[in-house]
Amino acid sequence: MKAFLVTGHFADPRKEQPFSIEMAAEDETAVREKVLSTIGSRHKMKRWQITITAVEELPAEKVESHLVKYQIGA
Repeated sequence: MKAFLVTGHFADPRKEQPFSIEMAAEDETAVREKVLSTIGSRHKMKRWQITITAVEELPAEKVESHLVKYQIGA
């Protein structure tokens, strides 16, 4: 697995809400799917309300999340 940093925003009824989240996945397509699923379930948003602006792969030493470190085996 690889670590990714995903940034974007979602349409809260009051304003655009930015987010930045670290996740582990096999590739960029899988991490996009996980982010849409996670943000959608946490904030009761539809997929079309979530905009992903950037997906970048993180080296193991830059990962801050303990869960992601465990998942990538770092």
